[in-house]
Amino acid sequence: MITLILESMKIYLGSDHNGFHLKEKIFAYLSKRDYNVEDVGDEVLDPNDDFPEFAFKAAVKILGSEEDDTRAILLCGGGQGMSMAANRIRGIRAAVIWDAYEAKMTRNDNDSNVLCLPSRILDQEDDKQWQDIIDTWLRTPFANAPRYVRRNKQLDELA
Repeated sequence: MITLILESMKIYLGSDHNGFHLKEKIFAYLSKRDYNVEDVGDEVLDPNDDFPEFAFKAAVKILGSEEDDTRAILLCGGGQGMSMAANRIRGIRAAVIWDAYEAKMTRNDNDSNVLCLPSRILDQEDDKQWQDIIDTWLRTPFANAPRYVRRNKQLDELA
């Protein structure tokens, strides 16, 4: 039953030039597992592209979706730029994640809807590391505890 829910989840995938090669690997990985994945760019490796464009495209897609659980995975060199850009938009909760434990916690506690990955680190490691991060993040539900809901509401009020 959980597999059907995950497979129907819409995932937007975007990166700048630093994350381009890892984004291509992640797209193939998710597609092979029958996730509904849409690449929001960049379509070709462009050393002069800028991450804010792709963070904004993904955020707009998430907020404009009629699906209940729509998410994005964004990649840049350190993950921080994508996170800062995406978090400027009300309703987006982007987190830079480097291991499966943090992936679990950002979903459980913060209901993150955008996973930002540091491609300079993860593209150098074996594929299992980023696969574990993504699998954990996609499968971990939001705990929906009153304090977490309250904090997310406060974040939206600040945006």
